[in-house]
Amino acid sequence: MSRVIHTGQALVDVVVEVPGLPPRGQNVMASSATDYAGGAVTVLVAAARFGADCVHAGAHGTGPHGDMVREALDRDRIAASAPPVPDLDTGICVVMVEPSAERTFVTTLGAEREISVQSLATSAPRAGDLVCVTGFSLALDRTRDPLLAWLPTLDPDVVVVLDPGAAFADLPTEVREAMLGVTDVWSSNAEEAEGLLRAADLPVPDDLAGLTTAVAPLLRGDAVAIVRDGPGGCAVHVGGETTDVPGFPQKPLDTNGAGDTHTGALLAEVAAGTPWVEGCRRANAAAAIKVTRRGPESAPTAAEVDEFLARA
Repeated sequence: MSRVIHTGQALVDVVVEVPGLPPRGQNVMASSATDYAGGAVTVLVAAARFGADCVHAGAHGTGPHGDMVREALDRDRIAASAPPVPDLDTGICVVMVEPSAERTFVTTLGAEREISVQSLATSAPRAGDLVCVTGFSLALDRTRDPLLAWLPTLDPDVVVVLDPGAAFADLPTEVREAMLGVTDVWSSNAEEAEGLLRAADLPVPDDLAGLTTAVAPLLRGDAVAIVRDGPGGCAVHVGGETTDVPGFPQKPLDTNGAGDTHTGALLAEVAAGTPWVEGCRRANAAAAIKVTRRGPESAPTAAEVDEFLARA
């Protein structure tokens, strides 16, 4: 079976629940504070809980945060292909969650940024594997340059999946084009898709299916594009056709990691041979379950999604 390999940053999310963001220079009291392994871990945990064979190809540190990342990977039997970075710990991301479930982030830099062509190559992708890239890896040259040197060397039948994140549209044109030129699957939210089209000076459709259809030609070959709209579900463009896949609206408790859960669940389904449209339906259900739970490591299992869809 194909594997799900993630090249992105595995961080420790320090999640604090706040009544609202404080004015500049002021303080607010948090009602809770919890540490979780997040970032790339969230995608991989979701994929593993759907039965995928998963590998983290990114860097991880030597210290308590690196230990937390490795423990989270171990719990879901996810391999870390590269050895720990000596004398440097993994960074953190402070996540402030408001009562509306809206999130605000502050991220530090640590061992997760210390990748190389050689460290990425320890994951040894083979034909049919799905290799995930986050746009946040492209925002700094210390992670961008190794990635853009390594990706073109992969077997043409390795599937490169881009989760662009908010950073992608603001990258230099040559960086965006280099990444899109090796991308087989685009998976983003609507705002990120709109940002890409504006950056490329292209019209921005006002519907989800139109957005998804417009993104697909910017990718490599006969690429797949998925654009999410939270509780509204997603649209998927595959084989020249775009399909709207309805979501499953829930009262959200914590939306942190919902998009990553969607991506991980979808890639696990595709790795197992599920068609893209059905994979998106199941990924929509996985994200719907996740937003009712706290923490980025709260992805459901495939069996929980089966039960959810039976009730739905």
